[in-house]
Amino acid sequence: MTATIMPNTAHPEGFPTVVRLLLNVGHAIDHMFLLIFATAVAAIAVEFGHTSWTELMPYSVGAFALFGLGALPAGRLGDLWGRRSMMIIFYIGMGVSAMLVALTQNAWQLAAALTLLGAFAAIYHPVGIPMLVQNVPNPGAVIGLNGLAGNLGIAVAALVTGFLVKWIGWRAAFVIPGLLAIACGVIFALTCPRETEAPSKRKGGKAQVALSPKMLVRAFAVMTSAAAVSTILFNFTTNGNSQLLAQGFSGVIDDPAVIGTLLAIIYTIASFAQIVVGRLIDKVPFKPLQVWISIIQIPLLIWAAHTQDWWLFIALLTVMVFVFGAIPFTDAMIVRYVDDRLRSRVAGMRLTVAFGFSSLAVWMLGPLVKAIGFSNALWIMAGIAAIKAAIVMLLPEEPAPEPVKV
Repeated sequence: MTATIMPNTAHPEGFPTVVRLLLNVGHAIDHMFLLIFATAVAAIAVEFGHTSWTELMPYSVGAFALFGLGALPAGRLGDLWGRRSMMIIFYIGMGVSAMLVALTQNAWQLAAALTLLGAFAAIYHPVGIPMLVQNVPNPGAVIGLNGLAGNLGIAVAALVTGFLVKWIGWRAAFVIPGLLAIACGVIFALTCPRETEAPSKRKGGKAQVALSPKMLVRAFAVMTSAAAVSTILFNFTTNGNSQLLAQGFSGVIDDPAVIGTLLAIIYTIASFAQIVVGRLIDKVPFKPLQVWISIIQIPLLIWAAHTQDWWLFIALLTVMVFVFGAIPFTDAMIVRYVDDRLRSRVAGMRLTVAFGFSSLAVWMLGPLVKAIGFSNALWIMAGIAAIKAAIVMLLPEEPAPEPVKV
């Protein structure tokens, strides 16, 4: 199955620098807010009267389920109503719902507030990323930088949450970022130009790769399946790494702030993999690059399953380099195969399936680790990485893209 690369004649629309910056900050906010709970869960469990963090972890599944399910209506509204308006709702909604989490008094209130947070978090990927890449000549590089921003949000969640929990308490870890999100929403509303028409009514913005209807259906199926499997790995690692490091360093480092700092270092270094991969997407054949990044994860996850303390730190760092490095492919596939007038809706459909399915990883994390331990769970993740590599093999064959002049 082969495809044809279409010549790129588009020009950037020229969003003001502050708008491009805020769109990238929005990605950081999106991932940061969803993982504050994963870093603070041990402290919350103690306050709510639970004996272990594993008992409280399943209460966050609603956030990740809505993160996926909410992407479908969010993407549709982004295309048919407007991406600017949806992004303003995203910033304000994230801020308000984060502060509601801080007001909760028991596990079920916490679950409800986190679910609301997940609903607003669902807006970013199908709306913010298509808005950022619309008509740019180098989407891989733009997506790579955006991915770096998103994963730096994960690093900030690990670092800042650890210190806020230690110094002020877990509630402040939600309130302070919530106020930041609301401020970003206000600035975005003041600086982002109003849309003259909804994306669905615009002309231009064609897909990079011309596919027949049959090939497009196949590509969408592969895209969605690969994204679902990839997100299982992403959700398991990003939600479980804090407790994995705490267990691996037990008796060596027991300060949650230090563990959070180590995790932030891992995420910060690993995040730069997306810059490298994003640039490679614009320069080398798409399919083999994605296949090999998936394959390399398998031995690294097995290595992490059998290490402790500082060797675990190194193993986890290498695992996250390739887990994060795989992220740009999902959004790059949307740009590659889908007209801009449909991108938010297609992204919403893909995210609904992928994140809805992979939210099971969050729900199962606590019970799975409690039942079989982190080592065996990491072996399962290695098997899932192998499944992803097999799925990606079904993508269309493409020639290498022409070099992009920026």
